[in-house]
Amino acid sequence: MTKDIFFSIAAMFVVPLFAVLIPIFIGQRYGVYRSKKTPEKESSPVGTIVSAALGLLAFLLAFTFQIAVNRYSDRKEMLINEVTTIRTAWLRSGLVPEPFRSETRKYLIEYTDLRVDLAKDISKLDKSMARTEQILDTVWHYSERIADQDRSSEAYSLYISSVNDLIDKYNQRVTIALEYRIPVSVLYTLCIITFLSMFTLGYQIGLSGRASFRLSILLGVIFAIIIFLILALDRPELGLTRLNQRPMLKLQQQLHENVQVKQ
Repeated sequence: MTKDIFFSIAAMFVVPLFAVLIPIFIGQRYGVYRSKKTPEKESSPVGTIVSAALGLLAFLLAFTFQIAVNRYSDRKEMLINEVTTIRTAWLRSGLVPEPFRSETRKYLIEYTDLRVDLAKDISKLDKSMARTEQILDTVWHYSERIADQDRSSEAYSLYISSVNDLIDKYNQRVTIALEYRIPVSVLYTLCIITFLSMFTLGYQIGLSGRASFRLSILLGVIFAIIIFLILALDRPELGLTRLNQRPMLKLQQQLHENVQVKQ
């Protein structure tokens, strides 16, 4: 784990923690001040406002969490689809003549190895993406050369289609994993609602005169853990929410065994 990733992970917990604790403490101080200056009546609507604010915050957290979970599910589906696409490209490469057949299969093995290595060490992301795109460009160049030989061949058409599908699945995976995020407007709204909700909660605690530092810390940790989980699901490049790579590992083993049998 690099220092940048470590600090990013730490910030994902520490920032939400202080985003909860600071407004609670400010609200408590203000509540104590108000209770001494103008004691609140029992019919004060503060409790109702706090309940409404916390309810809205809970709804927004659930909404944001659902977005992150959906993205995680999409990544899992993309993994299965990519394994299927690689396997199909491997099989259809047998429909084209040499040297395109052996060269394509060699690059498909390297492509699969890159995917497995990246799952083990997320710090290789940039290097892995660069090499993967080189492999896809090379294999597509083979498709162009094959098409020039015989554009009416159904076998060649199947090979070209499988290469095109492989490129599409790669672009979809990169887009879903690295580009589609929880909208910034949703995160900003979550921050604002969290601050105001915690402030009103702290204000109510201050009015009651039963402020507790330990309970405030506990509440802050609880909210920080929830927000940390949401952010971790939304940022797979940090390596905190890794998918089960068993389908890709099994494919890698099969491809390597296939090559060894032929040799």
